[in-house]
Amino acid sequence: MDLKSPANSGHDTCTPRGYPSEPMNQTASELLKRIESKTAVVGIVGLGYVGLPLSKALLESGYTVIGYDIDQRKIDAIHAGTSYIHHLGQEFFDRLKSDRKFKATSDSKELAKADAILLCVPTPLGHHREPDLTYVLDSTRMVAGVLRKGQIVVLESTTYPGTTRDEMGPILDATGLKRNEDYFLAYSPEREDPGSIGRSAAAIPKLVGGTDAVSGQLAHALYTRVVKAAHLVSTAEVAETAKVLENVFRCVNIALVNEMKIVLDRMGIDVWEVIDAASTKPFGFMPFYPGPGLGGHCIPIDPFYLTWKAKEVGVSTRFIELAGEVNTSMPHFVIDKVMHALNDQRKALKGSKVLVLGVAYKKNIDDPRETPAAEIIELLMDRGAQVSYHDPHVPTFPRMRKHAIPLSSVKLDAAALKSADCVLVVTDHDAVDYQAVAAHASLVVDTRNAMRKTTGGTVVQA
Repeated sequence: MDLKSPANSGHDTCTPRGYPSEPMNQTASELLKRIESKTAVVGIVGLGYVGLPLSKALLESGYTVIGYDIDQRKIDAIHAGTSYIHHLGQEFFDRLKSDRKFKATSDSKELAKADAILLCVPTPLGHHREPDLTYVLDSTRMVAGVLRKGQIVVLESTTYPGTTRDEMGPILDATGLKRNEDYFLAYSPEREDPGSIGRSAAAIPKLVGGTDAVSGQLAHALYTRVVKAAHLVSTAEVAETAKVLENVFRCVNIALVNEMKIVLDRMGIDVWEVIDAASTKPFGFMPFYPGPGLGGHCIPIDPFYLTWKAKEVGVSTRFIELAGEVNTSMPHFVIDKVMHALNDQRKALKGSKVLVLGVAYKKNIDDPRETPAAEIIELLMDRGAQVSYHDPHVPTFPRMRKHAIPLSSVKLDAAALKSADCVLVVTDHDAVDYQAVAAHASLVVDTRNAMRKTTGGTVVQA
C-alpha cells in the first residue's frame, strides 16, 4: 500500500527571502533537481521517536525512504507490522509493512542508494553531565563508509553549536570527497512533540542551516517539500543554537514554576490556581506547569550541551545550571510530600505500599526516556517502600541508562487501589479513571493536578 499524499509545500524556491542564493555546481544542481522532482531517495538513520515520524512525513510527501537502524528488533517489528511507537497508530505500521516506497534495514550499505541521509540519533549526557556524541560520531563514521558524490548529510539530533561542522565534517572529509563540492552537510533540529494532537512531524515548522550556503539551500529544498514550513538560517551553528535555546527556555520556565510550587506549598497557596489566574492576562505571560521533575530526551539534557560549550569559551551559565538544579531536585520534594502525607495517617514510608500512577515522561505516550518516575521509584525503594506501578502505555519498565527497575505495570482496579497505603500520581494519563482513584484510594499524592475534578478521598498536592 502506498503512503503517498499531495505534497505539503507551496514553496517554489529553495532560497527564502533574506538569504541570497549561491551558484551551484553541477553536482549540487543535479541533487536539487532530484529533490524538487521527488525522485531523490532519503535515508533515515535511527528509527526511533524522531526518525520514524520523519519517515512518515517523507513518505506522505512522496519521497522514497530507506530507514536504517542498528536495532534489528525495530527492523523486524516494521517488517511484521508491529507497532513500537504507539502514538503513531497501528494503522501506520500496517501501511508501512507493505509500502513499496519504504525499506527498513540494518545493513548500512543500503544508505549508499540515498541522495539525502538524515541522522536522527540520541545525544545523551555522560556521567558528569558532559555531552556524549557517541551515537552522532559512530553514525557519521558509518555514513562515511558509504558516502558518495552527490549526497547531502543532515544532522537532526540536538547538540552544541559547532557539532555539524567541527565534529562531523572532518570525519566525512576524510573520505577524500570535498565538502560543499562533492557532498553537502547541514543541520536541521528535530522538533517532535510526541502524542500532541495536530503536531505531527509534517505539521511542525523546521529550521535549516548549512555548513555553507549551497548545503543550506539543498536541505531547505528538501524540508520545504516535507513539512509545513522550513526556515533557512545563515549557518548550521545558528540552527544548532536555536534548538538549544528552545529547550533552555522551557527548562528555565519550568524551574521557575517548580520553585514557585515549593514556596507556595509552604504558604498554603494552590500553585495551580495561581497559574490559572495569571493566565487570564492576554500579554506578557505564558503558562508553564510544575511537575515531579523533568523527563523526555530534550529538556533534562539539552541545556547542559550549551553549558558545556560555554565553559569551553570561558563563560559561566549560572542561570541555566541553577534551573537544572531546581528541576533535578523535584523528585526529592515529591518523596518528602509522600512521607509527610503518610505520617499524617500514622504510617511510615518504610513498609508502606506505594502505587505509582504513570511512568512515561508525559501523558498519553509510551516514552519513558529520562522520566522522573524512575528516580522517584528508586528513592521510594531505597527508603523501604513496597512499590508497584500502573501505566497503560508502558507495560514493563525498560532498562535505562541510570536505572534498572524490575517492575511491570499492575492492573488498576478497586483491589489494587484499596491495598495501597498511598497512590502517587506521577504521569496524568487520560486513560486513568481518577474518580475511581479518589473513590477507592485511602491517600493520593498528586504531582500533576490530575485529581482536581474528583470528589472524595484524601488528596495531597505535591
